[in-house]
Amino acid sequence: MKVGFIGMGIMGSPMAVNLLNAGYEVYVHTRTRVKADRAASAGANWCDTPARTAQNADVLITCVTDTPDVRAVLLGENGVIETGRQGLICIDMSTISPKATVEMGQVLAEKGIKFIDAPISGGQKGAEEAKLSIMAGGEKADIDAVMPLFEVMGREITHCGPLGSGQKTKLVNQVMVIHTIMSISEGFALAEKAGLDLKTTYNAVSRGAAGSHSLTNLGLKIIEGDMKPAFMVDLQVKDLKLVLEYADQLKQPLPGVGLVRQLMGSLQAQGRGRDGTQALVDVIRQLGT
Repeated sequence: MKVGFIGMGIMGSPMAVNLLNAGYEVYVHTRTRVKADRAASAGANWCDTPARTAQNADVLITCVTDTPDVRAVLLGENGVIETGRQGLICIDMSTISPKATVEMGQVLAEKGIKFIDAPISGGQKGAEEAKLSIMAGGEKADIDAVMPLFEVMGREITHCGPLGSGQKTKLVNQVMVIHTIMSISEGFALAEKAGLDLKTTYNAVSRGAAGSHSLTNLGLKIIEGDMKPAFMVDLQVKDLKLVLEYADQLKQPLPGVGLVRQLMGSLQAQGRGRDGTQALVDVIRQLGT
């Protein structure tokens, strides 16, 4: 099975390397070629367009920033649709619009190209350690066919339903994750105001009901003042925008998400869009000054 992989960002690069380490022949493309250096060093073959990447692949994976990027890679000029042969399986592991996912799947199907949406959760650490949670939407037979690839990249693989269901599930995930980060930020801000030692507080609460994946992975970073991203503010804001757009389509109010979206926006206004999402704690601190 030859694998094309488009998108060599924080998540895509280690995912591609894990596939290479598992023995797959991998062809990669990304807008900024230097970002493919790590995969190339591990044995990946460089392709200069998405079309050429698809030309070499039995399965093609995209892991890029937003809905327009996926659309351009799959359906645009020099895109996958120009060279993808009948039977090619495309897997989009980005986080994008569920509605656009279904629309793109319909266009690809007209050329006999199969489409799976399989967004991921677990951050850079999960990608590096091949412990991602993969939320897949599409035909069961197609998902079964690529399950060996999923098992190389992730630990929890769930078939969520028909095409678009993976993206819907990922948006639910983002709602829950961002509220957890908000609670961690408020908790640490309160602890500081109360004069508590943050490390002691972390040790106490992380082993009780307040413990969570986010607290484990971001709590110590907050204490150490480490704002390097496992997941960037800019990407979180993009995801929350998708959440609110989809919730509006369903007429489901999400007031908490709207608030966090505004608070994250203040980080962007301060030029901190490339910080990690744990930087939300600084906004909460600022509110108390």
